[in-house]
Amino acid sequence: MINRTILQGRLVSDPVMKYTPSNVAMAQVSVAWSDKYKESEKLCYLPCKAWGHTAEFLNKWFLKGQEIIVEGRMITEEWEADGKKNSRLICLVDSVSFCGSKSDNNTGYQRPVASRPPSGFKPIPDNVDDEGLPFN
Repeated sequence: MINRTILQGRLVSDPVMKYTPSNVAMAQVSVAWSDKYKESEKLCYLPCKAWGHTAEFLNKWFLKGQEIIVEGRMITEEWEADGKKNSRLICLVDSVSFCGSKSDNNTGYQRPVASRPPSGFKPIPDNVDDEGLPFN
């Protein structure tokens, strides 16, 4: 069976970041999109949860209102509160991607720029012809 979800929408709020007792990152967000049919429009929302490096990336680079692409799978989250069983459908996020125009995604963060390439790598000069590179 296939359980794959790809959403394109906007974040309803800033990511909420938490850590487990063993220091594993977890971020929660809600993604909103609209479903249009003729002249009617229905807003849809889906809670999403990301873990580990994906959660840290989401928390660092995304803010409320930003357009985003979320990829993952649907799961039913279950819990008990006040003796009552509750459940909800969420997207368990595998990856997130930037989407929309650069101006829409300007979060005020400055991406880190490496002053030199990582060890073992050499920069490719701008005037090098691509045909001479080994991975063409």
